[in-house]
Amino acid sequence: MAAKKSGGCGLLILVIVIALLGVGYYKSKHGSSTEPPSGATTGGGTGRYVALGDSYTSAPRTGHAAGTPAGCDRSDNNYPHLVAAKIKPAQFVDVSCSGATTADLTGSQSTHNGTNPPQLDSVTSATTLVTLGIGGNDVGFIALAPSCATTHRDGAPCHDRLTAGGHDQLSDRIDAVAGKLGAVLDKIHAQAPKARVVVVGYPTVLPDGDGCWPALPVGSGDVAYLRDSLAHLDDVLEEQAKSHNAGYADTAGPSKGHDVCTSSGTRWVEGLVPTSAAAPLHPNARGEAGMATAVESAVS
Repeated sequence: MAAKKSGGCGLLILVIVIALLGVGYYKSKHGSSTEPPSGATTGGGTGRYVALGDSYTSAPRTGHAAGTPAGCDRSDNNYPHLVAAKIKPAQFVDVSCSGATTADLTGSQSTHNGTNPPQLDSVTSATTLVTLGIGGNDVGFIALAPSCATTHRDGAPCHDRLTAGGHDQLSDRIDAVAGKLGAVLDKIHAQAPKARVVVVGYPTVLPDGDGCWPALPVGSGDVAYLRDSLAHLDDVLEEQAKSHNAGYADTAGPSKGHDVCTSSGTRWVEGLVPTSAAAPLHPNARGEAGMATAVESAVS
């Protein structure tokens, strides 16, 4: 009888261990943040939240203009504002800016209307939460879009040009983001040792399959190439987050099925000709709300 009890206890312990490991695995695959540093609290009227990032963070044209300079095209309903409204920190600072690269986190950024100071200037020792959405402009995804347009449904001008000679230039640019992001994360930790840091990935822009030519005039070959390249960038962002003591907010998973080729009432990311308030090939208000939910999950 005693042996049976012992076996039952052992089985119970094994089940608990497996359950805990399963929870850890689920969180690691669904954008959970790392545990906050000792004493770091953000929300309920405490803490200081600083949002850093590019236009996928600033969300141009989705709402009313927020902050300065005007050239950053920062909206008051972008995901940082929505997250701040939900968690209610004592202080909230959003210095995201359209067109920002990793270099603009440590250096001033000139815009069409004013200069944005180095974004990391806002990260202080009092900061308890930092979200960071960056890397796409280092790769040049948005700038690349016009050159990918084609009158051929099955065309792939971007793939053909960027992989000529068997060497993938776009992949190289994405790999180069790793070191830049890692250095930025180290600086954030040094400047804000109490802060929980969350890297925010990019949402799904292109669908599985061949795309929606000619509504989106990108041939099936480039749809696949660009879709895989953006997934590669998200992988790099997640890897760097995990290796530099930061959390990762996955926005690609939740936005699947809400890409530029879906209906206007479904999509999170607008096409070349937006049908709702947003910049071309950028998240609309629905997309920013979805991204906010992913970030909230990562910091909860």
